[in-house]
Amino acid sequence: MDVLLIIFLIVLLCGPSSFFHLSLERKSHLRESVPVSEAIQKLQEVFAFAELPHNITPEKKPPQFMLELYSRVAGPDGSTKAHGLLEGNIVRSFENKVLSEKRYPVYIFNISSVRSKEHILKAEFRVLFKWRLFALSAKFHYCRVDVYELLDGASGPWRGNLISSRLLPLHSQGWEMFNVTQTVSKWAGDGRTDHGFLLTFTLPSGSFLDIDLHTFQKHNSDSNKSYLVLFNDDGRRAVPNTNTAPTYVKDTESPLPESEDSYLLQPMSHKLPHEMDHARSRRTRDAYPARYPACHREPLYVDFEDIGWAGWIISPKGYNAYHCKGICMFPMGKGLGATNHATVQSIVHALKLKQGIETPCCVPNQLNSINLLYFDDEENVVLKQYDDMVAVSCGCH
Repeated sequence: MDVLLIIFLIVLLCGPSSFFHLSLERKSHLRESVPVSEAIQKLQEVFAFAELPHNITPEKKPPQFMLELYSRVAGPDGSTKAHGLLEGNIVRSFENKVLSEKRYPVYIFNISSVRSKEHILKAEFRVLFKWRLFALSAKFHYCRVDVYELLDGASGPWRGNLISSRLLPLHSQGWEMFNVTQTVSKWAGDGRTDHGFLLTFTLPSGSFLDIDLHTFQKHNSDSNKSYLVLFNDDGRRAVPNTNTAPTYVKDTESPLPESEDSYLLQPMSHKLPHEMDHARSRRTRDAYPARYPACHREPLYVDFEDIGWAGWIISPKGYNAYHCKGICMFPMGKGLGATNHATVQSIVHALKLKQGIETPCCVPNQLNSINLLYFDDEENVVLKQYDDMVAVSCGCH
């Protein structure tokens, strides 16, 4: 009682505005008590970033096929369009370093950023062929392209095992994708920084196709670069919820307006209809005063620029995570997705059948994933999918 009297005197002497100012100062102090570095570290853990990328070249552009892949699986805000569109939950693209070795083009890739816990589901070697750069013979229309694993030797790189072979038309141009999953899976975790492929081109006559490597290198840059693309699973994906939806018995004898309609348990049906209608109306007025709205979803926008991540995240620039807010007191509306357990708990609380029983919590009952397209520390472009990042709907649990 003495404590309440002291608080009343403080409010009376200082005025409501001063008391509110003291409250704001306390909240500010609480925010400052949590180090920013600790908060960012926790955020890094959520997004599975061991290290944050830095020194990204401002002019650096992502490859077009990665932008197209992002658009296929995600909306403009990064939210996943449908489950299963992306193979695995992380796609890594590595630009090649082309070296001139004799008459064959060589492609070198640094895949050291692949984590040991990542399982490679698929690996694609993407090459853009522009046959006009080659010394073509008019009498031939096709060429066999052979992809070899590049091995290190005392006298320099040399051909290893044949990985893939394909017959391609000589008078067209475009991207070709070679499946190199088995070879790249062998590379992962071997401790080496660079790995590569060597290509040979054979005409139907059996002779090799001569290539102007200087011109080939010149045109194999920027948007024409070749890539090694890995589709990985790093084990972060959540286990799908297989629980069936709860079953409720609807009270049809005394319906409320749509905003207050509720699902009631059968044991309550022994009351007379007019008694139930009166009791429910009174409970609704008590349970949902204007300053305590029922459980609902509200916006919660996460801006990557505000947390200093805008320099290396390509898309999206931020996303709406949403959050759940409000109370879950009996009777709960049908739109709240209340479980049987939550309904029973709210009744026990309302009737005070047990001491210390709180109302159910307003929490997300459906979550969606988001996708991030970003540069890693080596300026390779990565597409990552994160589960349970967006509250799609809220309910009482």
